[in-house]
Amino acid sequence: MTDFAATGQLLGTVVAVQANFYRVQLDQKQGEIREMGDRDSYLPYPPLLLCTRRTRLKKIGQQVMVGDRVVVEEPDWAGGRGAIADVLPRHSELDRPAIANVNQILLVFAVADPPLEPYQLSRFLIKAESTSLDVLLCLNKSDLISEQEQQQVSDRLLGWGYEPIFISVKDGINTDQAAKYLSNKITVIAGPSGVGKSSLINTLIDSAKLRVGEVSGKLARGRHTTRHIELFELPEGGLLADTPGFNQPDMDCIPEELIYYFPEARKRLAVASCRFSDCLHRDEPECAVRGDWERYEHYLEFLDAAIAHQTHLHQQADPESSMKLKSKSKGKGQSQYEPKLESKKYRRISRKTQLQDLQELYRDEE
Repeated sequence: MTDFAATGQLLGTVVAVQANFYRVQLDQKQGEIREMGDRDSYLPYPPLLLCTRRTRLKKIGQQVMVGDRVVVEEPDWAGGRGAIADVLPRHSELDRPAIANVNQILLVFAVADPPLEPYQLSRFLIKAESTSLDVLLCLNKSDLISEQEQQQVSDRLLGWGYEPIFISVKDGINTDQAAKYLSNKITVIAGPSGVGKSSLINTLIDSAKLRVGEVSGKLARGRHTTRHIELFELPEGGLLADTPGFNQPDMDCIPEELIYYFPEARKRLAVASCRFSDCLHRDEPECAVRGDWERYEHYLEFLDAAIAHQTHLHQQADPESSMKLKSKSKGKGQSQYEPKLESKKYRRISRKTQLQDLQELYRDEE
Protein backbone atom coordinates (compact mmCIF):
# COMPACT_ATOMS: atom_id res chain seq x y z
CA MET A 1 0.00 0.00 0.00
CA THR A 2 1.41 3.35 -1.02
CA ASP A 3 2.24 5.81 1.80
CA PHE A 4 0.97 9.23 0.72
CA ALA A 5 2.94 11.13 3.35
CA ALA A 6 6.23 9.54 2.23
CA THR A 7 5.86 9.71 -1.57
CA GLY A 8 3.30 12.46 -2.19
CA GLN A 9 1.55 10.14 -4.64
CA LEU A 10 -1.80 8.45 -4.53
CA LEU A 11 -2.59 5.30 -6.52
CA GLY A 12 -6.09 4.53 -7.71
CA THR A 13 -8.27 2.95 -10.38
CA VAL A 14 -10.36 4.84 -12.92
CA VAL A 15 -13.92 3.61 -12.41
CA ALA A 16 -15.75 5.93 -14.82
CA VAL A 17 -15.07 8.48 -17.55
CA GLN A 18 -17.36 11.48 -17.92
CA ALA A 19 -16.46 13.85 -20.75
CA ASN A 20 -12.96 15.12 -19.82
CA PHE A 21 -13.25 14.04 -16.18
CA TYR A 22 -12.28 10.76 -14.58
CA ARG A 23 -13.68 9.24 -11.40
CA VAL A 24 -10.80 7.60 -9.54
CA GLN A 25 -11.20 5.21 -6.62
CA LEU A 26 -8.12 5.44 -4.40
CA ASP A 27 -6.45 2.34 -2.99
CA GLN A 28 -6.05 3.47 0.60
CA LYS A 29 -8.57 2.35 3.17
CA GLN A 30 -10.28 4.49 5.79
CA GLY A 31 -7.90 6.00 8.33
CA GLU A 32 -4.70 5.27 6.39
CA ILE A 33 -4.44 8.79 4.97
CA ARG A 34 -4.88 11.94 7.01
CA GLU A 35 -5.69 15.28 5.53
CA MET A 36 -2.62 17.46 5.33
CA GLY A 37 -2.45 19.78 8.33
CA ASP A 38 -5.23 18.04 10.25
CA ARG A 39 -4.10 15.04 12.31
CA ASP A 40 -7.61 14.13 13.42
CA SER A 41 -9.35 14.09 10.02
CA TYR A 42 -9.55 11.00 7.86
CA LEU A 43 -10.72 10.22 4.32
CA PRO A 44 -13.98 8.31 3.85
CA TYR A 45 -13.75 4.74 2.49
CA PRO A 46 -13.54 4.18 -0.38
CA PRO A 47 -12.26 7.65 -1.36
CA LEU A 48 -13.45 8.82 -4.78
CA LEU A 49 -11.98 11.82 -6.55
CA LEU A 50 -13.18 13.53 -9.72
CA CYS A 51 -9.95 14.11 -11.65
CA THR A 52 -8.71 15.88 -14.72
CA ARG A 53 -5.82 14.74 -16.90
CA ARG A 54 -2.51 16.56 -16.77
CA THR A 55 -1.67 18.60 -19.88
CA ARG A 56 1.54 16.60 -20.24
CA LEU A 57 -0.49 13.41 -20.75
CA LYS A 58 -2.59 15.13 -23.40
CA LYS A 59 0.51 16.29 -25.26
CA ILE A 60 2.02 12.80 -25.41
CA GLY A 61 -1.36 11.31 -26.43
CA GLN A 62 -1.75 9.21 -23.29
CA GLN A 63 -5.36 8.02 -23.17
CA VAL A 64 -6.95 7.36 -19.80
CA MET A 65 -9.36 4.43 -19.83
CA VAL A 66 -11.78 2.91 -17.39
CA GLY A 67 -9.79 0.33 -15.42
CA ASP A 68 -6.49 2.20 -15.69
CA ARG A 69 -4.21 2.28 -12.67
CA VAL A 70 -3.24 5.94 -12.23
CA VAL A 71 -1.17 8.25 -10.07
CA VAL A 72 -3.17 11.16 -8.61
CA GLU A 73 -1.61 14.43 -7.51
CA GLU A 74 -2.80 17.53 -5.66
CA PRO A 75 -5.90 15.98 -4.07
CA ASP A 76 -8.54 18.45 -2.92
CA TRP A 77 -10.22 16.41 -0.19
CA ALA A 78 -12.87 19.01 0.58
CA GLY A 79 -13.85 19.40 -3.07
CA GLY A 80 -13.34 15.74 -3.95
CA ARG A 81 -11.03 16.56 -6.86
CA GLY A 82 -7.55 15.77 -8.10
CA ALA A 83 -5.34 15.45 -11.19
CA ILE A 84 -4.12 12.32 -12.97
CA ALA A 85 -0.35 12.68 -13.34
CA ASP A 86 0.56 9.29 -14.78
CA VAL A 87 -0.93 6.04 -16.10
CA LEU A 88 0.70 2.79 -15.01
CA PRO A 89 1.42 0.04 -17.60
CA ARG A 90 -1.61 -2.05 -18.57
CA HIS A 91 -1.60 -5.84 -18.51
CA SER A 92 -4.64 -6.05 -20.80
CA GLU A 93 -6.72 -3.71 -22.92
CA LEU A 94 -10.08 -4.01 -24.66
CA ASP A 95 -11.19 -1.63 -27.39
CA ARG A 96 -14.91 -2.51 -27.40
CA PRO A 97 -15.68 -1.80 -24.62
CA ALA A 98 -12.71 0.47 -23.87
CA ILE A 99 -11.49 -0.96 -20.55
CA ALA A 100 -7.97 -1.63 -19.27
CA ASN A 101 -6.57 -4.30 -16.94
CA VAL A 102 -9.51 -6.68 -17.29
CA ASN A 103 -8.96 -10.21 -15.91
CA GLN A 104 -12.01 -12.05 -17.23
CA ILE A 105 -15.29 -11.81 -19.12
CA LEU A 106 -18.55 -12.82 -17.47
CA LEU A 107 -20.87 -13.83 -20.30
CA VAL A 108 -24.53 -13.84 -19.26
CA PHE A 109 -27.27 -15.50 -21.29
CA ALA A 110 -30.80 -16.59 -20.44
CA VAL A 111 -32.02 -20.16 -20.89
CA ALA A 112 -35.57 -18.86 -21.45
CA ASP A 113 -37.38 -15.55 -21.99
CA PRO A 114 -35.63 -14.85 -24.33
CA PRO A 115 -34.84 -18.42 -25.43
CA LEU A 116 -31.23 -19.54 -25.66
CA GLU A 117 -29.99 -19.23 -29.26
CA PRO A 118 -26.92 -21.44 -29.91
CA TYR A 119 -25.71 -19.36 -32.87
CA GLN A 120 -25.90 -16.09 -30.92
CA LEU A 121 -24.25 -17.69 -27.88
CA SER A 122 -21.49 -19.09 -30.08
CA ARG A 123 -20.87 -15.67 -31.60
CA PHE A 124 -20.49 -14.05 -28.17
CA LEU A 125 -18.20 -16.85 -27.02
CA ILE A 126 -15.95 -16.42 -30.04
CA LYS A 127 -15.72 -12.68 -29.44
CA ALA A 128 -14.90 -13.30 -25.77
CA GLU A 129 -12.25 -15.90 -26.68
CA SER A 130 -10.61 -13.44 -29.08
CA THR A 131 -9.69 -11.20 -26.11
CA SER A 132 -7.43 -13.94 -24.64
CA LEU A 133 -9.16 -13.39 -21.28
CA ASP A 134 -10.75 -16.07 -19.11
CA VAL A 135 -14.42 -16.65 -19.98
CA LEU A 136 -17.06 -17.39 -17.34
CA LEU A 137 -20.48 -18.43 -18.66
CA CYS A 138 -23.61 -17.84 -16.55
CA LEU A 139 -27.06 -18.95 -17.70
CA ASN A 140 -29.79 -16.92 -16.01
CA LYS A 141 -33.50 -17.65 -15.51
CA SER A 142 -32.77 -21.30 -14.74
CA ASP A 143 -35.97 -21.35 -12.67
CA LEU A 144 -37.92 -21.38 -15.94
CA ILE A 145 -36.64 -24.79 -17.10
CA SER A 146 -36.58 -28.25 -15.54
CA GLU A 147 -33.52 -30.00 -14.12
CA GLN A 148 -33.60 -32.38 -17.06
CA GLU A 149 -33.48 -29.46 -19.51
CA GLN A 150 -30.64 -27.93 -17.52
CA GLN A 151 -28.68 -31.17 -17.82
CA GLN A 152 -29.24 -31.26 -21.59
CA VAL A 153 -27.98 -27.69 -21.98
CA SER A 154 -25.01 -28.42 -19.69
CA ASP A 155 -24.01 -31.54 -21.62
CA ARG A 156 -24.20 -29.65 -24.90
CA LEU A 157 -22.02 -26.77 -23.67
CA LEU A 158 -19.51 -29.19 -22.14
CA GLY A 159 -19.08 -30.50 -25.68
CA TRP A 160 -18.26 -26.93 -26.70
CA GLY A 161 -15.64 -26.73 -23.95
CA TYR A 162 -17.57 -24.70 -21.36
CA GLU A 163 -18.97 -25.52 -17.93
CA PRO A 164 -21.84 -23.08 -17.36
CA ILE A 165 -23.19 -21.85 -14.03
CA PHE A 166 -26.98 -21.97 -13.91
CA ILE A 167 -28.34 -19.03 -11.93
CA SER A 168 -31.64 -17.32 -11.24
CA VAL A 169 -31.40 -13.70 -10.19
CA LYS A 170 -35.13 -13.69 -9.47
CA ASP A 171 -34.98 -16.63 -7.04
CA GLY A 172 -31.41 -16.06 -5.85
CA ILE A 173 -30.16 -19.40 -7.19
CA ASN A 174 -26.35 -19.77 -7.37
CA THR A 175 -25.71 -16.01 -7.49
CA ASP A 176 -23.35 -16.39 -4.53
CA GLN A 177 -21.46 -19.07 -6.45
CA ALA A 178 -21.03 -16.71 -9.40
CA ALA A 179 -19.85 -13.96 -7.04
CA LYS A 180 -16.94 -16.13 -5.84
CA TYR A 181 -15.45 -16.14 -9.34
CA LEU A 182 -15.44 -12.32 -9.39
CA SER A 183 -13.54 -11.74 -6.15
CA ASN A 184 -10.42 -9.53 -6.43
CA LYS A 185 -10.61 -9.31 -10.22
CA ILE A 186 -11.73 -6.80 -12.82
CA THR A 187 -14.55 -8.48 -14.72
CA VAL A 188 -16.44 -7.32 -17.79
CA ILE A 189 -20.04 -8.50 -17.93
CA ALA A 190 -21.40 -8.99 -21.44
CA GLY A 191 -24.26 -10.63 -23.28
CA PRO A 192 -27.39 -9.72 -25.24
CA SER A 193 -29.93 -7.38 -23.70
CA GLY A 194 -32.88 -8.80 -21.77
CA VAL A 195 -30.98 -11.69 -20.18
CA GLY A 196 -30.69 -10.07 -16.74
CA LYS A 197 -27.22 -8.47 -16.71
CA SER A 198 -28.36 -5.33 -14.91
CA SER A 199 -30.46 -7.36 -12.48
CA LEU A 200 -27.46 -9.56 -11.71
CA ILE A 201 -25.28 -6.51 -11.03
CA ASN A 202 -27.97 -5.05 -8.77
CA THR A 203 -28.01 -8.36 -6.87
CA LEU A 204 -24.23 -8.53 -6.51
CA ILE A 205 -23.84 -4.82 -5.72
CA ASP A 206 -26.62 -3.09 -3.80
CA SER A 207 -25.24 0.37 -4.57
CA ALA A 208 -25.31 -0.12 -8.36
CA LYS A 209 -29.06 0.52 -8.81
CA LEU A 210 -28.95 0.06 -12.58
CA ARG A 211 -32.06 0.51 -14.67
CA VAL A 212 -33.67 -2.79 -15.66
CA GLY A 213 -35.52 -3.14 -18.96
CA GLU A 214 -38.33 -5.53 -19.81
CA VAL A 215 -38.06 -8.06 -22.63
CA SER A 216 -39.65 -6.89 -25.87
CA GLY A 217 -42.51 -9.22 -26.71
CA LYS A 218 -42.32 -8.52 -30.44
CA LEU A 219 -38.68 -9.53 -30.89
CA ALA A 220 -38.18 -11.56 -27.67
CA ARG A 221 -35.21 -9.32 -26.96
CA GLY A 222 -34.47 -6.97 -24.12
CA ARG A 223 -34.44 -3.21 -24.41
CA HIS A 224 -31.02 -1.69 -23.97
CA THR A 225 -30.76 -0.22 -20.48
CA THR A 226 -27.03 0.47 -20.06
CA ARG A 227 -25.69 3.69 -21.56
CA HIS A 228 -22.08 3.98 -20.43
CA ILE A 229 -19.15 2.01 -19.04
CA GLU A 230 -18.66 2.02 -15.29
CA LEU A 231 -16.78 -0.11 -12.78
CA PHE A 232 -18.66 -1.12 -9.62
CA GLU A 233 -16.89 -2.32 -6.50
CA LEU A 234 -17.86 -5.79 -5.34
CA PRO A 235 -18.47 -6.43 -1.61
CA GLU A 236 -15.84 -9.19 -1.51
CA GLY A 237 -13.28 -7.16 -3.47
CA GLY A 238 -12.83 -6.72 -7.19
CA LEU A 239 -14.55 -4.55 -9.77
CA LEU A 240 -17.34 -5.37 -12.20
CA ALA A 241 -17.81 -3.46 -15.45
CA ASP A 242 -21.21 -3.12 -17.02
CA THR A 243 -21.08 -2.27 -20.72
CA PRO A 244 -23.62 -1.02 -23.25
CA GLY A 245 -25.52 -3.99 -24.66
CA PHE A 246 -25.13 -5.14 -28.25
CA ASN A 247 -26.80 -7.93 -30.18
CA GLN A 248 -24.19 -9.13 -32.66
CA PRO A 249 -20.47 -8.79 -31.89
CA ASP A 250 -18.36 -8.11 -34.98
CA MET A 251 -16.19 -10.82 -36.47
CA ASP A 252 -13.14 -8.60 -36.79
CA CYS A 253 -10.54 -11.27 -36.07
CA ILE A 254 -7.89 -12.59 -38.45
CA PRO A 255 -9.39 -15.52 -40.42
CA GLU A 256 -6.39 -17.80 -39.77
CA GLU A 257 -6.76 -17.26 -36.00
CA LEU A 258 -10.51 -17.89 -35.79
CA ILE A 259 -10.22 -21.65 -35.32
CA TYR A 260 -8.28 -21.16 -32.06
CA TYR A 261 -11.28 -19.41 -30.51
CA PHE A 262 -13.16 -22.73 -30.50
CA PRO A 263 -12.06 -24.86 -27.49
CA GLU A 264 -13.22 -28.06 -29.16
CA ALA A 265 -11.09 -27.26 -32.24
CA ARG A 266 -8.07 -26.40 -30.07
CA LYS A 267 -8.44 -29.83 -28.51
CA ARG A 268 -8.19 -31.45 -31.93
CA LEU A 269 -5.19 -29.36 -32.93
CA ALA A 270 -3.42 -30.30 -29.69
CA VAL A 271 -3.14 -33.93 -30.83
CA ALA A 272 -2.95 -33.52 -34.62
CA SER A 273 -1.92 -31.00 -37.25
CA CYS A 274 -3.16 -30.03 -40.68
CA ARG A 275 -1.16 -30.72 -43.81
CA PHE A 276 -0.96 -27.00 -44.68
CA SER A 277 0.22 -24.40 -42.16
CA ASP A 278 -2.25 -21.83 -43.55
CA CYS A 279 -5.18 -24.24 -43.56
CA LEU A 280 -8.58 -22.54 -43.16
CA HIS A 281 -10.24 -25.90 -42.41
CA ARG A 282 -12.80 -25.80 -45.20
CA ASP A 283 -11.98 -28.11 -48.08
CA GLU A 284 -8.20 -28.48 -47.75
CA PRO A 285 -6.88 -32.07 -47.87
CA GLU A 286 -5.69 -33.78 -44.67
CA CYS A 287 -7.28 -31.22 -42.37
CA ALA A 288 -7.21 -32.14 -38.68
CA VAL A 289 -10.15 -29.92 -37.73
CA ARG A 290 -12.81 -30.47 -40.35
CA GLY A 291 -15.29 -32.99 -39.06
CA ASP A 292 -18.53 -33.76 -37.30
CA TRP A 293 -18.28 -31.46 -34.28
CA GLU A 294 -21.41 -29.43 -33.58
CA ARG A 295 -20.12 -25.91 -34.06
CA TYR A 296 -18.26 -26.58 -37.30
CA GLU A 297 -21.08 -24.94 -39.28
CA HIS A 298 -20.79 -21.92 -36.99
CA TYR A 299 -17.08 -21.82 -37.71
CA LEU A 300 -17.67 -21.76 -41.47
CA GLU A 301 -20.16 -18.89 -41.19
CA PHE A 302 -17.89 -16.90 -38.88
CA LEU A 303 -14.97 -17.57 -41.21
CA ASP A 304 -16.87 -16.05 -44.14
CA ALA A 305 -17.66 -13.00 -42.00
CA ALA A 306 -14.02 -12.67 -40.88
CA ILE A 307 -12.76 -12.94 -44.48
CA ALA A 308 -15.33 -10.34 -45.60
CA HIS A 309 -14.22 -8.00 -42.82
CA GLN A 310 -10.55 -8.40 -43.70
CA THR A 311 -11.28 -7.84 -47.39
CA HIS A 312 -13.27 -4.74 -46.47
CA LEU A 313 -10.27 -3.35 -44.56
CA HIS A 314 -8.06 -4.00 -47.58
CA GLN A 315 -10.56 -2.27 -49.86
CA GLN A 316 -10.61 0.76 -47.58
CA ALA A 317 -6.82 0.89 -47.64
CA ASP A 318 -6.90 0.72 -51.45
CA PRO A 319 -8.95 3.65 -52.87
CA GLU A 320 -8.50 2.30 -56.39
CA SER A 321 -10.36 -0.88 -55.56
CA SER A 322 -13.25 -1.73 -57.87
CA MET A 323 -15.31 -3.59 -55.23
CA LYS A 324 -17.44 -2.48 -52.28
CA LEU A 325 -19.05 -4.33 -49.34
CA LYS A 326 -22.85 -4.24 -49.26
CA SER A 327 -25.16 -5.67 -46.59
CA LYS A 328 -27.58 -8.29 -47.94
CA SER A 329 -30.08 -8.36 -45.07
CA LYS A 330 -30.58 -6.40 -41.88
CA GLY A 331 -30.01 -8.06 -38.52
CA LYS A 332 -28.29 -11.20 -39.82
CA GLY A 333 -24.84 -9.79 -40.42
CA GLN A 334 -24.72 -11.14 -44.01
CA SER A 335 -22.89 -9.15 -46.66
CA GLN A 336 -21.40 -9.50 -50.12
CA TYR A 337 -19.07 -7.60 -52.42
CA GLU A 338 -20.35 -5.72 -55.47
CA PRO A 339 -18.62 -3.61 -58.13
CA LYS A 340 -18.22 0.04 -57.16
CA LEU A 341 -19.51 2.81 -59.41
CA GLU A 342 -16.78 4.66 -61.17
CA SER A 343 -15.39 7.74 -59.53
CA LYS A 344 -17.35 10.90 -60.26
CA LYS A 345 -14.70 12.33 -62.56
CA TYR A 346 -15.04 9.31 -64.86
CA ARG A 347 -18.85 9.19 -65.01
CA ARG A 348 -20.73 9.98 -68.18
CA ILE A 349 -21.66 13.65 -68.51
CA SER A 350 -25.40 14.22 -68.17
CA ARG A 351 -27.47 15.42 -71.14
CA LYS A 352 -28.37 18.60 -69.27
CA THR A 353 -24.71 19.45 -68.77
CA GLN A 354 -23.95 18.64 -72.40
CA LEU A 355 -26.76 20.95 -73.56
CA GLN A 356 -25.55 23.78 -71.31
CA ASP A 357 -22.01 23.41 -72.63
CA LEU A 358 -23.31 23.44 -76.22
CA GLN A 359 -25.35 26.60 -75.62
CA GLU A 360 -22.31 28.35 -74.16
CA LEU A 361 -20.28 27.29 -77.20
CA TYR A 362 -22.87 28.84 -79.55
CA ARG A 363 -22.83 32.09 -77.57
CA ASP A 364 -19.03 32.24 -77.76
CA GLU A 365 -19.09 31.80 -81.56
CA GLU A 366 -21.67 34.56 -81.96
